[in-house]
Amino acid sequence: MGYKGASEMPEGTPASGANTGVQVPPVPPIMVGSYGKAGGYKFTEDEVDSVIKQWQDLLTDLTKDRSYAITVAEVNPPADEVASHTFVNQGANPSGKSLLDEHEKMVKYTLNFIDALTAAKKKITVAELHNAEDMKKQTQSGL
Repeated sequence: MGYKGASEMPEGTPASGANTGVQVPPVPPIMVGSYGKAGGYKFTEDEVDSVIKQWQDLLTDLTKDRSYAITVAEVNPPADEVASHTFVNQGANPSGKSLLDEHEKMVKYTLNFIDALTAAKKKITVAELHNAEDMKKQTQSGL
């Protein structure tokens, strides 16, 4: 499907088990050069672009894989009879919706990590990064 194995995840990926129903964890502290907070991940200014690219590639894969999760979440009964409806309503659809929910959490975590890496690279906070992006959008739209 395009998901990478644990050994192929981007640098800075926390180890994770099958924690269903877990909220999206906060991004750990990130240092780029001497900027940022210690206690999390540290990258040199030369390697941060490569790490951001790895996370963007993961986001691309997750975006492609979303359609598979939607297909499972919205599967239809193979026939119009009780056993098929029971299978879909009590098994396939709930499992698919859980898969889609966890997938969306992975996307959100990946976006948060990209934002944190980008902000650390620019030596600003994530809030400042978002404010700068909002101002850029307003300027482009003529507001």
